[in-house]
Amino acid sequence: MNYQSYFDIATKYINYIATALKESEITTTNKGLTVLYEYVINDSNKENINTKLNSLVAEDPLLSAYMKNNNGEDWQDSNTLSNMNISFEVNVITGKIVTFNVTTEDNTYRGEVIKIDEILDAWTKPLEGVYPTTAKYDNVGMKTFAYSLRGEKAPAIKTAKPRVFIPAFPGTNCEYDSARAFERFGAVADIQIFKNLKQEHIEDSIDRFTESVRKAQIIMIPGGFSGGDEPDGSGKFIKAAFENEKLKETVMELLNKRDGLILGICNGFQALVKLGLVPYGEIREVDDTCPTLTFNTIGRHVSQIVTTRISSVKSPWLSGVKLGDLHNVAVSHGEGRFVASAEVIAEMEKNGQIATQYVDINGDPTYQRPYNPNGSYYAIEGITSPDGRVFGKMGHSERVGKNVYKNIPGDFDSKIFESGVKYFS
Repeated sequence: MNYQSYFDIATKYINYIATALKESEITTTNKGLTVLYEYVINDSNKENINTKLNSLVAEDPLLSAYMKNNNGEDWQDSNTLSNMNISFEVNVITGKIVTFNVTTEDNTYRGEVIKIDEILDAWTKPLEGVYPTTAKYDNVGMKTFAYSLRGEKAPAIKTAKPRVFIPAFPGTNCEYDSARAFERFGAVADIQIFKNLKQEHIEDSIDRFTESVRKAQIIMIPGGFSGGDEPDGSGKFIKAAFENEKLKETVMELLNKRDGLILGICNGFQALVKLGLVPYGEIREVDDTCPTLTFNTIGRHVSQIVTTRISSVKSPWLSGVKLGDLHNVAVSHGEGRFVASAEVIAEMEKNGQIATQYVDINGDPTYQRPYNPNGSYYAIEGITSPDGRVFGKMGHSERVGKNVYKNIPGDFDSKIFESGVKYFS
């Protein structure tokens, strides 16, 4: 269980207590970006609070699993709360708890303040040398990008049910999630498997892919472990396929003559970068002066939830969100660190091509782990082509649904798939 989970449980814990308190019993102090809430559990209100908590926690498996009293008894089986001072700070922008302290008069804690930093240090320190939680990074600068102009590009031909071509390459594993994400908003998904056992299979795959692109309005390149996630080569197999002259010509026709859209997530983002489709908007030769996605600074695969900020609303993929909106998203990659020269980043900023950034609990872009999971320059998580119609990002925005992330607060729907479908309606 990571430290964010402790904050999440604390949030539930505090919210449950707050439901049993009268408003007059809670003291609030405005501290600018945060609000400090303080209240005391004493003999006059503890019975009401304990009764309320017993009924609420009994219905919550997460809290039931973790909330024990000092004797190890289940919360429901005891009156745990007695003579406590509780305080917590909430960020007014994100709504997230920044810090929380508990002071109690019982013999176990002797009135000491429980500091979250000390708890985290005690938890992470023993294995820090083996499984590090921090990493060095290239501090090339940091800023919050903000591009507020909406793109004016629109398709010449509208359709209520755009067709989405989703190629499944050896090792990719997100094609079904991606298809469902589009189908939820009325699109028609066309998943085609790239077969490579024999030469004739490869030729047949190129022909099928080319025909699918001709029929499609959208290309979605999904994530996974393409080619076994070969070191320093994620997305290379996908790149090689799309560089086939026949397929390449059809893809560029989709963009230049039929006003189509392209989305790449994780492996798909890596392929778009290697092809030049982002940030240049065309399949072209790339060299050492071009942006790339390389190894995470932590030196291993990362799999976690991060928060991203909308830094540009130019892309039609982001027509359903506002500048500055925050979204939670799952990441799972070994090579997700976005690296580019200062000149390229400046040009992308000018054009509104820096779409999303990793941010900390205050909503600010950062190099600090775990908020920036890979050490990306300027905390860049996603970028677009110059006109915004090609969008690549590391976070798995397709991994959303009614029963996903039940115990993790936050907004996971950046409306990317909904916006892509609405672009054609």
